[in-house]
Amino acid sequence: MPSTIEYKCPCCGGELEFDVSEQKMKCPYCDNTFEAETLREYDNLLRNQPADDMNWNMQASANEWQEGETSNMAVYHCNSCGAEIVCDDQTTAATHCPYCESPIVLAGKFSGELKPDLVIPFKLDKNAAVEALGKHLKGKKLLPKLFRTQNHIEEVKGVYVPFWLFDAKADASIRYKATKVRTWKSGNYRYTETSFFAVNREGTLEFEAVPEDGASQMADDLMESLEPYNISDAVSFQTAYLSGYLANRYDVSDTEVVDRANRRIKISTEKAFQDTVTGFNTVTVESSGIRLFNNKAKYALYPVWILNTDWNGQKYTFAMNGQTGKFVGNLPLDKGAFVKWLIGLTGLFGAISFAVMYLTWFL
Repeated sequence: MPSTIEYKCPCCGGELEFDVSEQKMKCPYCDNTFEAETLREYDNLLRNQPADDMNWNMQASANEWQEGETSNMAVYHCNSCGAEIVCDDQTTAATHCPYCESPIVLAGKFSGELKPDLVIPFKLDKNAAVEALGKHLKGKKLLPKLFRTQNHIEEVKGVYVPFWLFDAKADASIRYKATKVRTWKSGNYRYTETSFFAVNREGTLEFEAVPEDGASQMADDLMESLEPYNISDAVSFQTAYLSGYLANRYDVSDTEVVDRANRRIKISTEKAFQDTVTGFNTVTVESSGIRLFNNKAKYALYPVWILNTDWNGQKYTFAMNGQTGKFVGNLPLDKGAFVKWLIGLTGLFGAISFAVMYLTWFL
């Protein structure tokens, strides 16, 4: 039996049928018609769309610890959340975990396989972090008064958080579905005409230092909220930068976070090329193929001020970017103040509605 080629409508995805009267392929769902040759070219375009190739050849860092370099570094272990904290035992006394505030115990002298390649040194001190918290609380009308007036900061700690930084070049071939919409009125009817377009973009983008958190104790969304960091301030790691600060030992490997880095690269690439597709009412990604090359990962430490606060038996964690001062953190809600605000808002809308009805009736 002869084979039958089935074509899908490029506009709505419905199965096309041959229309005898128009001698074209027609969609019974959206009534669009297409030349057979146009559909063949579109089908070839779909078949030749490259697939993603976002594999990484992970290699251990070539940056090795020198003899005697870790002699003054101690490791503390938190039995509550599992964090391992590294610090200079001559300048820093670590007694509580910066993540859960549980007591931590000395586990011994530091030893490890990987040495950080880079570090972004702290540029803002502890006083700046405390001041940033005050500004963060200012103007929050639904914040409990006691939370605002009392000092609930148990301890402010400067912590170097481990990050994996991914470098890569991305070859991309992306197809977008774009539309142009035209409306007009004739007599008592208003018409809308939507034209569909297949738009292709190809090119290469270069990514440098795509960051992914290497500590399971730090919430990924919290760390992403602190971005961006300015990688141009990064310097080669030296243990002297740890003096007076804590450093979280990474417990998430580069291979465990590479999928998150790939998603960032893919989304950023699609968005960058989409910005070049102009003159349409809507533009959406239909398919994309991205191939990575010249890719590598580095191990770095990023500066973070962590502030832990207790309120009504619940712990709140605030964090500040130790380089830029960007501050993030959730706040408790005064339910009583919220109810009063809601009643006031409802009353205001009620008064406005009553006034409108009164004026309408009066006039």
